[in-house]
Amino acid sequence: MEQAIQTLVTTFLSSAKGDNMSGSAFQKLVKNKLGGLMEDTNCSSAVKEMQRGLDENNDGKISFQEYLTLMGYLANSVSQRKFDTNQSTS
Repeated sequence: MEQAIQTLVTTFLSSAKGDNMSGSAFQKLVKNKLGGLMEDTNCSSAVKEMQRGLDENNDGKISFQEYLTLMGYLANSVSQRKFDTNQSTS
């Protein structure tokens, strides 16, 4: 679990400039790192829409907290899929 947290933090920091990630950096991160978990990662308009939804303070950038919101959503989605798979095989 420690390694997973380290990966979350270093992935954000490697994409961010200071405390925030620019829109283009966010698009690149989603396309390169999250394609296996998300649909439409190659669709720039879909990624921009996701960014707008995450950008709580409307500054056009993704903060670490906003990034964690996405990571929490994805973790919940993966958990739900695994739960649903386990329920259907029981």
